Amino acid sequence: MSSNHSKIRRAILSVTDKTGLPDFARQLASLGIELISTGGTARLLRESGIAVKDISELTGFPEMLDGRVKTLHPKVHGGILHRRDDPKHTAAVAEHGIKPIDMVVVNLYAFEKTAARPNVTLEELIENIDIGGPSMIRSAAKNFHDVAVVTSPADYRAIAAELESSNASLSLETKWRLARKAFATTAAYDSAIASTLDRIPDVNNIDLSAGREFPPVLRLSFHKALDLRYGENPHQKAAMYSDGSGLGVANARQLQGKELSYNNIVDLQAAWDLAQEFDSSDAAFCAIIKHTNPCGAAAGKTLAEAYKRALDCDPVSAFGGVIGVNRPIDLEAAEEMHKLFLEVIAAPTFEEAAKTKFASKKNLRLLEVEAAPQKWMLKNISGGILLQDADMRPLQDVDLKVVTKRPPTPEETRALLFAWKICKHVKSNAIVYARDGQTVGVGAGQMSRVDAAKIGAMKAQLPLKGTVAASDAFFPFPDGVEEIAKAGATAIIQPGGSQRDQEVIDAADRHGLAMLFTGVRHFRH
Repeated sequence: MSSNHSKIRRAILSVTDKTGLPDFARQLASLGIELISTGGTARLLRESGIAVKDISELTGFPEMLDGRVKTLHPKVHGGILHRRDDPKHTAAVAEHGIKPIDMVVVNLYAFEKTAARPNVTLEELIENIDIGGPSMIRSAAKNFHDVAVVTSPADYRAIAAELESSNASLSLETKWRLARKAFATTAAYDSAIASTLDRIPDVNNIDLSAGREFPPVLRLSFHKALDLRYGENPHQKAAMYSDGSGLGVANARQLQGKELSYNNIVDLQAAWDLAQEFDSSDAAFCAIIKHTNPCGAAAGKTLAEAYKRALDCDPVSAFGGVIGVNRPIDLEAAEEMHKLFLEVIAAPTFEEAAKTKFASKKNLRLLEVEAAPQKWMLKNISGGILLQDADMRPLQDVDLKVVTKRPPTPEETRALLFAWKICKHVKSNAIVYARDGQTVGVGAGQMSRVDAAKIGAMKAQLPLKGTVAASDAFFPFPDGVEEIAKAGATAIIQPGGSQRDQEVIDAADRHGLAMLFTGVRHFRH
């Protein structure tokens, strides 16, 4: 094997993402490293005043076939792959006039961005499948003892610093780290290609939205975004991974506060999901989450009003909670939230005055989150995973069916629809008591529905008389309806579908309750 450090004398640069490349290339050139490049990359370097040799000067062949063939040549791959400590290898490259290439700086055609474009054609997809780039990356990564492979602009600064301090050489540890990252890059790239093409069932009818509902092989690619202190409990290790989209909770921008914990992130996702149920143009909305369940949720004309109404539902449980809102947090809302100990606040943005107000609570985590549509939900099981569509189905007017003698009043209907949205985000079995735009009692995660009804009423800090109730699944027996009526609620919304539906409806009629069936269940395990 070669020594721990090896000098970089010659580098190939061929990139799609040209972020920071001129500065990096200039630093390489200043260390006496010869630069070889291709196409647009070479053009950019020359325009930046950096001396560079075309790949065709190295290979003796022009770039051809519309750029499909430019680096697939023995003088490129022989220069990368030969082992410097193997006499047979060094003799072979010398015999054929192959010069060593000690660094490969390559990133790949933007296949995923191309695939994300509306109405993309199969020809566009195929032409954005990089061939030479992955080949050079894999060659360099395989021969990491002698060759450094750089696949991300994020590594330029650290590599340049090490080269400056080590007489244009890199340590074996650095090259090994870069090689591992390189193989992960090509694996993710191939996975993206395979997953995209798998969504095209008919080569004569390209429609990425019409592919298979679930892929026969599930390929997942995420990058570690954060090491966590521990998982759900201190004896469990944990980390958070990102899809790199810049969207959603995993890519949120933390403005202040101590590092997030595993449980913070789980609760944060629950808070954000619930907040996204409510259109910010209709009303301000605030959810207060404890252990993934809403202990209070409310709408209001302002965010401050929504927060205060949510807090009134269960101010005891709200202590140490996680908040998600659907509007930018202004000073008025910040002043109200500042009064309570909270772990995390997530919002689309924070106004400057609000950030100033929160600054005194240095441990409070503030996160700006950009909405991301969820397509699938995954759950680990031993030996595999479960995959399902995200529960995104909105409730339509045509879904609603009045099944009792008395229909709900317009006021009750508004409250029922509000309670239904909240109940969707409560662990099963779930019963939610609410008024129009405000939760009053939440019964979460019970083994029987009647107990959920009892606990929801027991938890209520506000008057229950005149509320409505939502149930995430059907009532198997009339006893749950009896408890809801006893609590003082006047109307119920539930999926229906029980063998005893008629008994349940009869119980509602006896108590003068209105009841809506939705035909949609929202179990949340």
